Amino acid sequence: MNDRPALQQLTEDVWAYVQPDGGWMINNMGLIARPDGLTSVDVTSTERRTRDYLDAIEATVGGRVQRLVLTHAHPDHCNGASLLPEAEIIAHRSVAEELRAPHAVAPQIFTPFDQGSAEHRLPTIVFDESVTIAPGDRPIEVQHPGTIAHTSGDAYVWLPAERVLFTGDLVFNGGTPFALSGSLRGWLRALDRLAALDPVTVVPGHGPVGGPELLEPVRVYLSFVLEAAADADTRGLGPLEAARGLDLGPFAEWPERERIVGNLHRALAELRGTTVDMPTAWQDMYEYNGRAPLDCHA
Repeated sequence: MNDRPALQQLTEDVWAYVQPDGGWMINNMGLIARPDGLTSVDVTSTERRTRDYLDAIEATVGGRVQRLVLTHAHPDHCNGASLLPEAEIIAHRSVAEELRAPHAVAPQIFTPFDQGSAEHRLPTIVFDESVTIAPGDRPIEVQHPGTIAHTSGDAYVWLPAERVLFTGDLVFNGGTPFALSGSLRGWLRALDRLAALDPVTVVPGHGPVGGPELLEPVRVYLSFVLEAAADADTRGLGPLEAARGLDLGPFAEWPERERIVGNLHRALAELRGTTVDMPTAWQDMYEYNGRAPLDCHA
């Protein structure tokens, strides 16, 4: 994979914009050309990264982005929307709700990065189950997975004519999945729904483009976390204590391994019927990381 962000052509008029290293706040985008204009799947976390993306579009494809589909409300996928002030923004209804009152993360949690002037914009079009863009023989289908998964407002973008699937953060490739804002069991159901599409090309929210084989490692990891949470619950352990005593096995080499703590916060809360204290969950990830900021290269 190129070590610089780049548009990767998937079909005649479909591209993925892949940003290495795919870690915290470094996501992928999609670009779809249709006769009525360009549709972007997500934007980026910072002004610089969003401007680089727009410059790549101008140099490679030309034209103006008319629509922006947000796959969920996390800032790495939404912040750059302010640099597309005229584009309509399509997202699940709960994304609008989350963007009105986003979770604040203490600034010391991450290594510093310059967000610039990038800010999110609220969706102009919201949906509950699905919406189809450019209906006809090459539709762009935007669908909610029918359950809380990575977040409550996930959307994936499916191009049935091209068999290309943009998953948002329902799929991570090479990095640790992060379920703090969602539901691990719901996420597993969402993966079943993605697999049923039988895609040829899968563009994950983070990491290199691949095929349907990208879904299985996410499934295995989420199942591992659920088993670890059940064991921690039996032993009366909290998320941080459980994480510190857990052998991550094959997942120990995945980047962002500290996400195990946030994932256990979510899994234990679901088992115990409690809510997650978000500031505590983030602080516990910081503690697990040796009381050091989480490594962010945005």
